[in-house]
Amino acid sequence: MIFAFPSLPYSYNALEPYIDARTMEVHHTKHHQTYVSNLNQAIAGTAVAAVEGSELLALNELLKTISSYNTTIRNNAGGHFNHSFFWNSLTPYSSKIPGSTLLKAIACSFGSFEVFQKLFSTAAATRFGSGWAWLSVSKKDGGLIISSTANQDNPLMDVIPDEKQGIPILGLDVWEHAYYLFYQNRRQEYIEAFWNIIHWEVVEHRLIEAMKP
Repeated sequence: MIFAFPSLPYSYNALEPYIDARTMEVHHTKHHQTYVSNLNQAIAGTAVAAVEGSELLALNELLKTISSYNTTIRNNAGGHFNHSFFWNSLTPYSSKIPGSTLLKAIACSFGSFEVFQKLFSTAAATRFGSGWAWLSVSKKDGGLIISSTANQDNPLMDVIPDEKQGIPILGLDVWEHAYYLFYQNRRQEYIEAFWNIIHWEVVEHRLIEAMKP
C-alpha cells in the first residue's frame, strides 16, 4: 500500500473570502503533501505496505490499531486522514444548514443546531495549541459526540479515551497553518467563517454510513 496525495475537489480560491487561496495552497501542497510522503517512508517494509485493496479502508484500519505503531506513523497517518477528511468537508456551495436526517440527529444529541454550533465552536476555540475539533458517531452508544484532539490524532484512533472514540463525520483543523496567513491569531474568526463552507451533504452521508449495521 502506497498512500496517494489527493487533489482538492475545488480550486484553491474557491473558498474565499472564508479561507484564502494562498492558505489553501500552502496547507494542501506543503503540509498535507509532507504527511503523505512521511507516511509512505515510515511504513516501508512493514505489514501496512503489503496491504492490497482500498486505500481508505487500509488507512482506517491502521488508525484503529495505531497504538501498535510508532509515533512517526501515528502522526503522519493521522495527518493524511485528517486533511483528506477536512478537504471533503468543505464546499463553496454550502447549504449552511444540515439535511433533515443529520439535523434530527443533532437535535437528539444536543437539543438544537444552535447549541451544537456553540459546543463545537467552543471545542475548536479551546483546543490548546495545535489540533482538531470533531463531530463523531460515538463508538460507545451510537449518538453524536463533540470532542477535540491534539496534533493529528482523531476519534478513530485506539489511543483516544474510550468515551471520545467514534466515527468522525465533521472535523475542523485548528492548527495555526490552517488559518494564520489570513486570520493571524484570530482563531475565533476562522471558526466562525468555517460555518459558511461546510459540505453538509457529505457530513450527512457520513452519518448515514456510520449508522449502518
